[in-house]
Amino acid sequence: MDVLVRADDLRTGRTPFVLATVVRAERPTSAKPGDRALVLPDGTVEGFVGGDCAESTVRAQGLRLLETGASTLLRITPTEGAETVSEGLVVVGNPCLSGGSLDIFLEAMLPPMLVYVFGDAPVARALVEVGTALGHDVHLRADSTGALPADLGAVVVASHGRGDERSVLAAAVRARVPYVGLIASRRRGSAVLAELDVPDEQRARIHTPAGLDIGARTAAEIALSVYAEIIAERPRTGATPTAHADHHDHAACHAHE
Repeated sequence: MDVLVRADDLRTGRTPFVLATVVRAERPTSAKPGDRALVLPDGTVEGFVGGDCAESTVRAQGLRLLETGASTLLRITPTEGAETVSEGLVVVGNPCLSGGSLDIFLEAMLPPMLVYVFGDAPVARALVEVGTALGHDVHLRADSTGALPADLGAVVVASHGRGDERSVLAAAVRARVPYVGLIASRRRGSAVLAELDVPDEQRARIHTPAGLDIGARTAAEIALSVYAEIIAERPRTGATPTAHADHHDHAACHAHE
């Protein structure tokens, strides 16, 4: 199996994985520099980075990285000892290793955030352009038909009252999409939310007016404010998410009812 070809297939299918590459091997390990393997979300290891002992350690560390999206250098030594972690380096003692030691670079490969933008107004097109520039996988949708993907990271409705925006918003919160936003003035946004047939706790998850208050005026600036809010509210590993002030009252959304 060509590990890199398999990695490309996983990227195309938006499947997260960790690429493990042996960068240093001290004899008598069975792996050699350049050997590679993939760690998949279900714990499957494809490829070769050493025997069972090395593979089990790579699996355990790889699954950790899939939760954080980080990358690190893993050093496996044959001497039993407590795991140590320093910046960019994890050292694991595994006495069942057949002598020698291994340095393996573990690189988490997470798919870009998937964003659906509903609408065809200038702000909707700007959301596609700005999001793509940020490295996100952004799709402009003209209607609300079709099931929402399980890994959808954000839904932003920027149709300005056209189309079935209520159905889109309701479907998004029911599907527990992490970020759901409506481009609207506070007054119109409140009216739209009041008409949604969803529980109050789901209604409260919808951001309207969407975006942080950065004084945005142009379509591109409004799009930037929305992505700033998405970034600010995404989960942070090992840190408490920053509490946000009331950031929804900005002129841009009032100007784009």
